[in-house]
Amino acid sequence: MKRQRVLWVMAALVLLAGCGKVENQEGASVPEPPAVVTESSEPVASAEPAKEEPGTESSAEDPAEGSTAVAAPEESPAEAENDLAALGLKDLCADSFLLGVGINGSTPENQCLNIPEYMEMSKEHFNSCTLTNLMKSAYILDQAGSKKNLAAGDPEPALTFDAIDPTLSWCAENGMKMRGHTLVWHTQAPGWFFREGYEESGSYVDRETMLLRMESYIRQLLTHVQEEYPGVIYCWDVVNEAVDIDSADPETDFKCRTRNGEDPNPWYDTIGPDYVEMAFTYARKYADPEVLLFYNDFNTFQAPKTTAIINLCKGLQEKGLIDGVGMQGYWGMTYPSLDEIERAIRRFSGLGLQIHITELSVSVDEETDAELAKQGEKYADIFRLLYKLDTDQGGPADITCITLFGLVDHYREGDTTNARIFDKNYEPKPAYTAIREVMEAKYR
Repeated sequence: MKRQRVLWVMAALVLLAGCGKVENQEGASVPEPPAVVTESSEPVASAEPAKEEPGTESSAEDPAEGSTAVAAPEESPAEAENDLAALGLKDLCADSFLLGVGINGSTPENQCLNIPEYMEMSKEHFNSCTLTNLMKSAYILDQAGSKKNLAAGDPEPALTFDAIDPTLSWCAENGMKMRGHTLVWHTQAPGWFFREGYEESGSYVDRETMLLRMESYIRQLLTHVQEEYPGVIYCWDVVNEAVDIDSADPETDFKCRTRNGEDPNPWYDTIGPDYVEMAFTYARKYADPEVLLFYNDFNTFQAPKTTAIINLCKGLQEKGLIDGVGMQGYWGMTYPSLDEIERAIRRFSGLGLQIHITELSVSVDEETDAELAKQGEKYADIFRLLYKLDTDQGGPADITCITLFGLVDHYREGDTTNARIFDKNYEPKPAYTAIREVMEAKYR
């Protein structure tokens, strides 16, 4: 299932077909070093209707009326190239997948929403976005409000939506979809949320209390976005990074994370390994029917982790709790190999779930012309591979969204990330050109 192609993209393809450069194409509808690399706070740095058959129209008049159909003039190759050049990236890949962009920022004040040029360029080239930080629980949970609730006899946590409402409003006003990122994650979750009295130094609450808090958090957040911004969030990363080979609970077939380095996994410590299933259970309970639920993780190309994630997803799938797998893409210039990425995607495709590339970021060590050119080649190789594996190109994988986890390098003071496709002056990098050439090649 894919997103319906916009009419003016179809027009461009028809013009190209008139030049003998493309065959007819069926319309579609929508909707690290090998060591662990994971998402972090800044400066590092989200429903699909059933597929429809394309309609046909005839401009010929009824011969009985004595009229003659007039053929449209063919466009020259140069004019056709100009038509392609006028399309945004999202339009060039509209028949295959949504194209997402990260809305970076570690505070409401320094996020990219406050940069008009960033948002205009995002709207031009992307039709999905992800808040890279501000939708995590640390920005939404209200400690003072939670204590006030408790004092009044209400055990449920208090939430505030000041960090996310401005971007959700922008999405609603500009026709932009959003991936919800993320509901349950052991990182960027305040420690007091798991403790007695919502106190920083209290003891962990018991399992039943934590389940109540988890359900309340998910219910309040989903209810807010669905009532205030209907249709904007089309999917959620329900649980993030719950699989960890190194700290795995040996009793779990999905290698449930018990720690994050030296830090505990508070979800595991308070609820147990079924915290993942319970999060998906509550998300399915409160999400609108068309909203998709994803499990999201990094280093998904590593074979033992691939196996563990598949085991997790099979269990959730049997209970009707999951719609897709999110593969973070913190990939380097030489790792992982394309073969490793392909093997993982082919294995995930066997689940029959949708696949999203959720945080695609290919960094360089030095920002030289040579290195940036190689960066562009790596992005091109990745996109060629994803096209090849996608069901719309005859592959096995239902790839429905690819998200670049940011747009502009060094978008603010202190941002050191150079994995993006535009430079700090909003000029296209070789990565942008390379991705565009891969997309345009489909129409020639």
